[in-house]
Amino acid sequence: MKVILLQDVKDLGKKDAIVNVSDGYARNFLFPRKAAVEASEGALKTIADKKSSEANKKNMEVQAAKDLADKLSKIEINIKSKTGDNGKLFGSITNKDIAEIIKSKHKIEIDKKKIVLNDAIKTVGIYQAEIKVYPEISAKVKIIISAE
Repeated sequence: MKVILLQDVKDLGKKDAIVNVSDGYARNFLFPRKAAVEASEGALKTIADKKSSEANKKNMEVQAAKDLADKLSKIEINIKSKTGDNGKLFGSITNKDIAEIIKSKHKIEIDKKKIVLNDAIKTVGIYQAEIKVYPEISAKVKIIISAE
């Protein structure tokens, strides 16, 4: 009997998979536990519609992430900070500072955990930070630190 799994079943398959099982296993184990339904034409169509809508949703998310990455890569952040001798900053510039500046100046909210700096910014200069927008999609932002 062909069934569509409604949840992951160990040693059988993942959710929304179509599998062949014996009639007794389906009637006595899968159906009572609401782990599967019989693979009728209506159920197969529902699963196909669900998969296509999920694919469309993911494509839209990826496109939105690419647009955001393009927008972020054009941003240049200028930060003026108090400095001591030899251009050393009092303190350092952190991911949180960069996220706040992007939010205040460019109206783009970025989680500070998604900003990757190679090392801490402790001196005056030009740096690059990577912002992870989506899995496998990131943007590089130019950061210019100058003395106040």
